Amino acid sequence: MASAETAAEHERILREIESTDTNCIGPTLRSVYDGQEHGLFMEKLEGRIRNHDREIEKMCNHHFQGFVDSITELLKVRGEAQKLKGQVTETNQNLQNDGKGLLTSMDELRQCRLQQRNIATTIDKLTHCLPVLEMYTKLQEQMRTKRYYPALRTLEQLEESCLPQAGSYRFCTIMAENIPRLRTHIRDVSMSDLKDFLESIRKHSDKIGETAMKQAQVQIARDNAVTSQQRSASGRRIRKEARSGTEVDRTESNPFTEQDSGILEVEYEEEGEIPGAQDLVDFSPVYRCLHIYTVLGARDTFENYYRKQRRKQARLVLQPHSNMHETLEGYRRYFNQIVGFFVVEDHILHTTQGLVNRAYVEELWELALSKTIAALRTHSSYCTDPDLILDLKNLIVLFADTLQGYGFPVNQLFDMLLEMRDQYGEILLKKWNQSFRQILDQDNYSPIPVTSSEEYQRIAGQFPFQDPELDKMPFPKKLPFSEFVPKVYSQIKEFIYACLKYSEDLHLSSTEIDDMIRKSTNLLLTRTLSHCLQYAIKKKNVGLAELVQIIVNTTHLEQSCHYLEGFISNITNVPPDTINATKLYGTSTFKDARHAAEEEIYTNLNQKIDQFLQLADYDWTAVQGGGQASDYLSDLIAFLCSTFAVFTHLPGKVAQTACMSACKHLSTSLLQLLLEADVRQVSMGALQQFNVDIKECERFARAGPVPGFQGDTLLLAFIDLRQLLDLFTQWDWSTYLADYGRPTCKYLRVNPHTALALLEKMKDTSRKNNMFAQFRKNERDKQKLIDTVVKQLKNLIATNQA
Repeated sequence: MASAETAAEHERILREIESTDTNCIGPTLRSVYDGQEHGLFMEKLEGRIRNHDREIEKMCNHHFQGFVDSITELLKVRGEAQKLKGQVTETNQNLQNDGKGLLTSMDELRQCRLQQRNIATTIDKLTHCLPVLEMYTKLQEQMRTKRYYPALRTLEQLEESCLPQAGSYRFCTIMAENIPRLRTHIRDVSMSDLKDFLESIRKHSDKIGETAMKQAQVQIARDNAVTSQQRSASGRRIRKEARSGTEVDRTESNPFTEQDSGILEVEYEEEGEIPGAQDLVDFSPVYRCLHIYTVLGARDTFENYYRKQRRKQARLVLQPHSNMHETLEGYRRYFNQIVGFFVVEDHILHTTQGLVNRAYVEELWELALSKTIAALRTHSSYCTDPDLILDLKNLIVLFADTLQGYGFPVNQLFDMLLEMRDQYGEILLKKWNQSFRQILDQDNYSPIPVTSSEEYQRIAGQFPFQDPELDKMPFPKKLPFSEFVPKVYSQIKEFIYACLKYSEDLHLSSTEIDDMIRKSTNLLLTRTLSHCLQYAIKKKNVGLAELVQIIVNTTHLEQSCHYLEGFISNITNVPPDTINATKLYGTSTFKDARHAAEEEIYTNLNQKIDQFLQLADYDWTAVQGGGQASDYLSDLIAFLCSTFAVFTHLPGKVAQTACMSACKHLSTSLLQLLLEADVRQVSMGALQQFNVDIKECERFARAGPVPGFQGDTLLLAFIDLRQLLDLFTQWDWSTYLADYGRPTCKYLRVNPHTALALLEKMKDTSRKNNMFAQFRKNERDKQKLIDTVVKQLKNLIATNQA
């Protein structure tokens, strides 16, 4: 069994050796030598070889005759082959000789065709290189002429299309290496141009703003010429109708062309027309730089830089000079710079795509508005000249209207102007205070003499005065008031005009203007003019004649108040009977001044009376009184008569009150003189002289120095003295003591304290020291009687007090 398997294995190996490439027989033979039966295998291999040899021999014997025949035929062909070889060699030699010329021609043709191919290749390469060189030449020319945006476009075309087509040449490599440097150079140069532009508009913003404000002023003047209405409350857009032609058409063409686009071209409608503010500025550096940075992919960097620099410039523009408040030109330069700044920003906003946006401009305007208002509030507070304040207000209105025309909200500026109105009013009041005082100080306080109808009409034109009786009188004649009446009235009208000037162009209604003027006029009347009149009345050395004239003047000014009402209504077109209309307080002002003057007259009269009384020199111990009034009293009566004669121009009640007040003060002062502590003793003779003086006073009162008193009303001023003196001179103590307290008492006005004090003075205190006087019976009886009356009066006083 084992031998059968071995034999089968050997057979398989032999077949594998017969069918396998000799290069791969190694593993097969190794399997034989690895086995134990290699001897038996070798025997089988020898047997197989012998079989193959026998088969080869059989094959050779079978084909031998055909081989011999083939050799024989081959030997026969050898001679013919030798002949053929000679012929071929000869033919080849002939062909070689004949082909040498052809080879030369072919070589020349090859060289020509190579040259032709090289020329074509060169032409092709030059065709691709020449546009590069031409483009680079164009680039150099654009760089030389500083046309940087077209140069940037050329660079882009050179880099993206021309250089890739040209191939890898050294000059192309150099050009490619230069492109980033050229871009950087263009970016730096355009940024330098932008910086120069920013510096230029910073320096010339004053001129730009001045031009814009002039343009706005011209536009407003045109509007006012077309219509008679007041300026519109909403303001107007101060732009030309051709503005649409100045803006860049963003949909049809690129706004940045080789012709430095961005410069506005405005066709003026009229010769001599003020050019637009934007016509003064070349905005092309901004447009070029913006587009260059856009192409370079750095638009955000450019926008941030531009906005940052403009914010810095805005802060510089909004910083006012320390002495701005001194002149109007200081304010004008300040406003011109601000307007110039925002005119530029407005133009940039409308002619670029997003370099600045509305939110950015509004943010800058809010900053500018707050700082401008703060600066104006600070600097205007230093101003004390109403004309400068008025000019400043007009300048602020023009400033606001100009910027409102460009779409900026300016309501806060008009609110600030309303705040400044109060300051303006205070400054006006101070100025008019000086004017009123000057008028009052320079007035002669005498009725105005009029010598001709022209002069009379001139004064009537200044002050609304109507007096039919005076009109009938021939010239020359005198007006009842002095010069300060028409002057003060004219000054009040001038004040009203000054208030009206400030209210113009503030976009206020007629009712608001009327209310403002009336309130300011009330302040002028109740505070300024009232204080000035009080000053004129209270100042030292003012005479009674001046006080009388002041009363006359204030009476006429009071009567003119309704004319002032009509004057205000006429200039404001607001009827005086409008609901909630403020009324003028002039009537009360002049009434108060007149009352103060009246009180001053009363006070001055009393002071004059006191001065005369200081001259009184009574002999209180006189035995017998004189038959004539004292000299001081006669002078006093004469003074009062002359004084009251001047009171003819005063209203009746004023003159009567002054006369009654003077008489009462005289009566009271005489009684005080009689009861002074320094007067220790009063004799009956002194009382008799005193009685003569009182009779003189009564004669003065009875004579009626001032008309209008009924009966003996003026005598009542002296009734206290009269009853007291009658009681002592008639020695009617029994009647006094018996009727005291009764309504029908004869001496009803005699106070028991006054009577007691005077009795105490009538005691003869010298007799206590004079022993001989005690033995005179009459004196003793008299003193006893006085003592008795004193006791009775004391008892009466004690009884009444209980």
